[in-house]
Amino acid sequence: MKFSTFTKAMAGGVALSAVLTGAALADPALIYDLGGKFDKSFNESAYNGAEGWKAETGGNYMDLELQNDAQREQALRRFASQGANPVVMMSFMWESVLAPLAGEFPDTNFVVIDAVVDAPNVQSLLFDEHIGSFLVGALAALKSETGTVGFVGGMDVPLIHKFYCGYAQGAKAINPDITVTEAYTGTTPAAWNDPVTAGELAKAAMDQGADVVFAAAGGSGLGVLQAMADAGKYSIGVDSNQNYLHPGSVLTSMLKRVDNAVATAFTSAGDDATFTPGITYLGLEGDYVGYAVDEHNQDLITQDMIDQVEALKAQILAGEIEVHDYTTDSSCPV
Repeated sequence: MKFSTFTKAMAGGVALSAVLTGAALADPALIYDLGGKFDKSFNESAYNGAEGWKAETGGNYMDLELQNDAQREQALRRFASQGANPVVMMSFMWESVLAPLAGEFPDTNFVVIDAVVDAPNVQSLLFDEHIGSFLVGALAALKSETGTVGFVGGMDVPLIHKFYCGYAQGAKAINPDITVTEAYTGTTPAAWNDPVTAGELAKAAMDQGADVVFAAAGGSGLGVLQAMADAGKYSIGVDSNQNYLHPGSVLTSMLKRVDNAVATAFTSAGDDATFTPGITYLGLEGDYVGYAVDEHNQDLITQDMIDQVEALKAQILAGEIEVHDYTTDSSCPV
C-alpha cells in the first residue's frame, strides 16, 4: 500500500522490559497512548500505519503500550537514549513530558500527534478533526428521524470539544433546529477505556430522543456502538473505520488518518533532510480527515445524502464554509 505525503508540510512491538534492556536501536519507535494498541480506534490506527510502513519498506520499528502516565518520561528517555529515530508519540498528553526532553536529545527527531511542542527537533501533527466531524454531523442530521442526535466524548478536554463542535456545526448546517446532546466519559485518562460508562451515556442520549450518536472516545466508544446497535439505532465511529463492528448500525466513521501520518513520519522524520519541525496541519487535502462508506454501511447512506455532504465538503475546500475550531478560542458558536 502507498502512503501520501503530508499535505501542508512539505518488527513488531516490544514489551517495556525489552525496551529497557539497553539494546541499541536504529529503528523508528512508536509509543501508543493509554487505551491499548488494539482499541479499534486511535491507537490501532497508528499501529496499522506502522505495520503498513513495515510491509512496504521492509523496515522494523519498536513500539510500546503505556500502562499509566508515570511511564511516559521513562519510555521516551530510553527510546531516545538508545538511538531510536524518529520517536513518534500519540496524544496531547505528551506536551509536558516532551518539551523538556527534546533539548536533551538534539540528534533525535520527535513527532507528536495532537500536541504542540516548540523545539527544533520536534514535529507537531495536528488534524482538522472539526472538519471531519462536521461532515459526519451532516450525515447524522440527514439520517435522524427524531430531530435529535448525540455526542459522547472521551476525556473532557479541548481536543474532544473540537470534535463535538464540528459535529454540531455539521448537523446544524443540515437542520438549524436539530438538538445535539453532549456528554463525556470522564476527566482523567481513564475516560479513554471505559465502554460501560460510554454505553450508559449513549442510552441517556437516546432517552433524550437521539437516534444517532457520535462516539469520539477511543476505546470507550465501543460501548456507544454496542448500545446503539442493541437499541436498533445508529452510531458513528471515530479515527479508524469502525463500520465493520456493527454492520447496519454504524452509520459511518469519522476518519482521522493517523495511520498515514505515522507511516509518513517513519519515513520522512527519520532523515534530517526531509524532517520538518514545527506544526503540520492535516485535513481534507490529502484525505487526512473524512468519513467512511463501505460494504458495511452502504445501505444506510443514500446517494442523495452523499451528494449533500460532498457539496458541503466542496464549499469548505473553496473557503465558502468556515468550520469553527473550538481550540482556537474555547467556544462553539452553535
